[in-house]
Amino acid sequence: MRPAWIDVVELLYHTTRCASMDVEETAKAIKDMRIRGAGRIARACASALYEFADTYKGDDRETLMHDIEDAKETLIASRPTAVSLYNGVMASLKGIDKETDVDAILSTIKGRAEEFVDNSYEAVNSIAELGSSIIRDGDVIMTHCNSSAVISTLKRAHEQGKNIKVFATETRPWRQGLITSRELADAGIDVTLIVDSAACLMMDNVNKVFVGADTVTAQGTLVNKVGTSQLALVAHEKGIPFYACAETYKFSPLTLNGDDVRIEVRDIREIAKEGEVPDTVKIYNPVFDRTLGRYITYYITELGMISPSSARETIVELFNED
Repeated sequence: MRPAWIDVVELLYHTTRCASMDVEETAKAIKDMRIRGAGRIARACASALYEFADTYKGDDRETLMHDIEDAKETLIASRPTAVSLYNGVMASLKGIDKETDVDAILSTIKGRAEEFVDNSYEAVNSIAELGSSIIRDGDVIMTHCNSSAVISTLKRAHEQGKNIKVFATETRPWRQGLITSRELADAGIDVTLIVDSAACLMMDNVNKVFVGADTVTAQGTLVNKVGTSQLALVAHEKGIPFYACAETYKFSPLTLNGDDVRIEVRDIREIAKEGEVPDTVKIYNPVFDRTLGRYITYYITELGMISPSSARETIVELFNED
């Protein structure tokens, strides 16, 4: 079965569309925020590489390897902060350098890409099972942005008969919280959408926080949608457990040597359209922020609960080359 992606902008407006896309189309869709969410963009890139391999017509190995490198760089550049994308690309290309035949290389890419997509969905299911086990009947949970792992966890808890309430932050400027709210409401969950700046006020009504993850560093730091760190600080101050649902392909081997994660900054017009503020007003629009490990209770992964202090060990075990 050929992997597919979901256009999240269309999802916001009550329609879904699945399609196969080539590398350039996928990279543009990610840059344009038509595909968002760390898991979705990783699967989209793996799917694009599947499509690349499935439609490739050349028969020269050297040319193919050059084209693969171009495809890899194009996809990785589309969202540099999200290590999920990087790991999805690298997983899809693993082992191709050992192949000498063009057909074998293309077959390897297709097999690896499909395996990554399948494992990604299985990881979300495992996280939902584990995450829902720590949710109790009557819990009031706050979440931020739009995480498929978090939504699956909350839905699983609801399916288990637990009466839960959810506060979902709006998540400016792209308002991914509207997607989260609609998905939870459609599942029958009691959800309240709040503006981002109300998170501190409403935290007094909450007893758990669940967020997703774009990147987990070797130092145990969570890189996630901007505003996450504020929720973590408030939850820490009020003694509320703070959990990050993170598939292990979001753990970053690139941070083992202490390298920092570059925070993506997007177009200022996402914040204010031309003419809304004087030209002398500076605008800064970061997509992500960093939450230190000491503010995170646990990472909920498909391998189990991982403490931030164990992130380095986890990355070494996961990405140690044979």
